[in-house]
Amino acid sequence: MQKATFAAGCFWGVEAAFQKIKGVNSTTVGYMGGKTKNPIYEQVCTDKTGHAEVIQIAYDPSIVSYEKLLGIFWSIHDPTQLNRQGPDIGTQYRSVIFYHSEEQKKIAEQSKQKQLHRYKKEILTEINPAKEFYPAEEYHQKYLEKNKFFSCKK
Repeated sequence: MQKATFAAGCFWGVEAAFQKIKGVNSTTVGYMGGKTKNPIYEQVCTDKTGHAEVIQIAYDPSIVSYEKLLGIFWSIHDPTQLNRQGPDIGTQYRSVIFYHSEEQKKIAEQSKQKQLHRYKKEILTEINPAKEFYPAEEYHQKYLEKNKFFSCKK
């Protein structure tokens, strides 16, 4: 198994998109990219921790490629929005690819370049090394599935 970590807005919807993919063994929502150790949701929502809401994926690269996972990442959000996705506003909703190896970094950078033609605005997605991952509280895990919602939109 390998890891992939993405931030693309509210982690509930991002998790739901990746759970359906063959080769994705598990998904965990959480926080990454900030300075606060062991943050909780209420702290992350203040914009003071520096963390983004992320999905960490364990996947089998013999079944699904990192490139395919990046394709899904690009398709489920608007990477031209700064610190927001739709009605969700704040630095925790920024667009980030957190890479776990130099190979992932290279693939992510190439993937971002391939997206440039799709948008009239600048792509604001960050590509950063993975930092410590803090799993979100249990009630956030598989939230849409547990609550029988089909998306984050109400």
